[in-house]
Amino acid sequence: MRDYFNDFKTYLIEVKKASKNTVESYMRDISQFSSYCSDVNVSDPSICDNKFLKQYSEYLLKQGKSASTVSRIGSTLRCFYKYLMAEKIVKINPAEKIDVKKAEKKLPGILTSKEILLLLSQTDGIDNKSIRDKAMLELLYATGIKVSELIELNVNDINLSIGILHLNKGNKERVIPIYPAAVKSITSYLENVRPAIATDDTDRLFTNMNGQAMSRQGFWKIIKHYADLAGIKKDITPQTLRHSFAAHLLENGAKLSDIKEMLGHSDISSTLVYAKLMKSQYTSAYAKFHPLAK
Repeated sequence: MRDYFNDFKTYLIEVKKASKNTVESYMRDISQFSSYCSDVNVSDPSICDNKFLKQYSEYLLKQGKSASTVSRIGSTLRCFYKYLMAEKIVKINPAEKIDVKKAEKKLPGILTSKEILLLLSQTDGIDNKSIRDKAMLELLYATGIKVSELIELNVNDINLSIGILHLNKGNKERVIPIYPAAVKSITSYLENVRPAIATDDTDRLFTNMNGQAMSRQGFWKIIKHYADLAGIKKDITPQTLRHSFAAHLLENGAKLSDIKEMLGHSDISSTLVYAKLMKSQYTSAYAKFHPLAK
């Protein structure tokens, strides 16, 4: 069984050209599936039928997995069995018709403009770490990029003289403006901090304090630390500043199509969630404050 999964990983990397994060996510799902198969004495995934996979989905739900998580795992299994079909190991894809009731998609959590300013003010120190952290948080809120994109940025991806960030991945090219305060913070970091912590052999814009590549978990700890210092009680994740960036642009009159391009969404439907978020907030405020709405 292990050979199937190792070969699938190679397929994801070399044929599908999947990102590192996607490969890690798929292989976590596959590892869980492998453990389940072992627990029920199934040694060969090629003999698993649709009924078996439905039972696995039901098992995951009983274990407390959310419907969206089980649905994602189902997508992983469909990809895995599609690979086995291509290799002529199976004739049909048993994961093709696994229906999981989709949970209602939650609207993203955001910070208010005041909370953003409060969060950013916590990094107003003079030591190397706070200067670096301020540059990272400012750039994230200024551009709305993903945390995975932030930690993979190279120095030449940013042009501070004209205040833009240039991302070019495959067929997707994005040019995103950077507001002056963020330019100032990043300039301070590049001039005063990065030369002291980054090794000569790395082009990465941001590293950890030891000069090594930063992880998403490492950045998550950074943002949680400053949220705690700011006394912000909301559940803040690395995506919170991205969501706040989009919501605040929309709230202040930006076009959905422009926000879509800056976020790098392939479909406008992904960006429409912020319009729903704004509508929800306005409706809530109306119900709460209009004298005749009660």
